Amino acid sequence: MSGFLVSAAWRSSGKTTVATGLIAGLAARGLAVQPFKKGPDYIDPQWLGLAAGRPCRNLDPYLQGDAEVSAHWARHAGGCDVAVVEGNLGLHDGMDLEGADSNAALARKLGLPVVLVLNARGMARGVAALLHGLATFDPLVRIEGVILNRVAGARHESKLRAAIERYTRVPVLGAIGEDPRLGVVERHLGLVPAGEVGDAAARVAAMREAVCAGVDLDRVMSIAVSATAVAAPPAPAAAPAPTVRIAVARDRAFGFYYADDVDAFREAGAELVAFDALADADIPEADGLLIGGGFPEVLCAELEANRDLRDSLRRRIASGLPVYAECGGLMYLARTISWRGRTWEMVGALPADVVMHAKPVGKGYVRLAETAAHPWGSGEGAIVKAHEFHHSTLANADPALAYAWRVERGEGTDGRRDGIVHRNVLAQYSHQRNAGGNDWVRRFVGHVARVKAARAGAAPAVAS
Repeated sequence: MSGFLVSAAWRSSGKTTVATGLIAGLAARGLAVQPFKKGPDYIDPQWLGLAAGRPCRNLDPYLQGDAEVSAHWARHAGGCDVAVVEGNLGLHDGMDLEGADSNAALARKLGLPVVLVLNARGMARGVAALLHGLATFDPLVRIEGVILNRVAGARHESKLRAAIERYTRVPVLGAIGEDPRLGVVERHLGLVPAGEVGDAAARVAAMREAVCAGVDLDRVMSIAVSATAVAAPPAPAAAPAPTVRIAVARDRAFGFYYADDVDAFREAGAELVAFDALADADIPEADGLLIGGGFPEVLCAELEANRDLRDSLRRRIASGLPVYAECGGLMYLARTISWRGRTWEMVGALPADVVMHAKPVGKGYVRLAETAAHPWGSGEGAIVKAHEFHHSTLANADPALAYAWRVERGEGTDGRRDGIVHRNVLAQYSHQRNAGGNDWVRRFVGHVARVKAARAGAAPAVAS
C-alpha cells in the first residue's frame, strides 16, 4: 500500500479540487485508489468517492478516537494500491493548541508523507517563506512536495518555482492555472454536493485533466511509496440475512450518510432501500425510515411539489412507522421551511416550522446527554459525541414536545435540547456516526425490529 495526505496552508485553497483530480488521475492509470477525508464531512467525500469509483471513508479523531482511526485506516487502506487522505482546514490547524487533532498529527500517526496545495494567487517570493514555515513548524511531519494552485501563467509559475527552489527543500510537483471549469461552487455550508450537480462527472474529468497536465503523477507516486506499510485486512465477515427493511432518502436533497454507517446497517441485519424524495410518489415497502442530512432548503419547491410523497409519509408516520432523521431530514419532516422571504410546505409530521438564517446557528462538534425520552437509547445520562452544521432554527414548536438529548456542547434545536421525539420519530440537528462506542445503527435497527414484531403480534388472525 502507498499513500499520502493532501493538505493546505488554509481552507479554500483548492485542496478538494486538486485531491479529486489526483485521485481521478491515479484511478485512470488502473490503480485501486482508496480516498479518505479527515474530520466530519459529507460533501468532500462525495467528490473524492466519485473520482475513485469507491466510497470515501472519514478519519475523525474526535468521534472515533486514535485507536479506531488507526484501525479504520488499516481496514480500508490495506487492500488498495494507493490511499489518498484529504485533510481539513490547514496543515497545522485544529482545536488543540498542541496540534493533536491537526492534519499534521494525523500524517504522523499514520506514517504518511504530505503533499501541500498552495493557493499561489497574488504571491511571488513570499511563497517560499510560507512554505518554509509550514515545513519547519513540526520537523516530524514529512512535507514531500507542493502543488501550486491558481497560478496566473508561465511567468508567474517560473517565479514561484525559483523562490521555492532557492529557499526551501520542498520539491514542486506541479502547477495548476486558473480555470473556471475546476471550480466547485461554495455556499453556506461549503462545497455543493456532487449528488446535487448534474455535470459532476464532467467536473471530475476536468479536474483530472488539469492535474494530469500540470502535476507529475510519477513523482507523486514515488512520494506515496514512502508511506508506512499497512497489512491487508482480513476478509470481512458475511453480513447476516436482513431482518428488517429500512427506506432511506438518497437524492439531490438528502445524501449525508457515512459509508461506514451504511456498512453498519447491513452488519446489523438491515436492508437499505433507497427512494427519491423529489420524484417518488411513495417510499418502498419498509419497516423503518431513515432521512439523513442535505440541503432541502435549496430544493424546497421540488420537495413541496411532490405532494403525494409528503402525504404518504405523514400518514405512515401517524400510523407509527419508526423514523430517524438528521438535520435536513428534520427540516423536511417539519410543517414548513421559510427562507429568503418565502415559505414552503413540507411533510408536516412534526409540530414545528423551520426558519433559515444567513449565518450559521450550529457548527462543529457537539456533546449530548441522553434523556429518558430517547426511544431507542442506551440509557439516561449516556454521553454521545456528534457534530452539527445548520443555518436554521425551529419556530412555533409544540411546547409539549419531548427531546432525546440535553445539549452539553453545541446548539441543537435551541441551545439546550436536541432530538425531537414525536410518535415514533426521532429527528435531530446533530449528526451521529457509528463510531467511538456510539452504536446508534444497531440500536435503531433493533428498535425497528421490535416495532415490526409488535405489529406482527397485534395483527388480526386470518380466517381459514
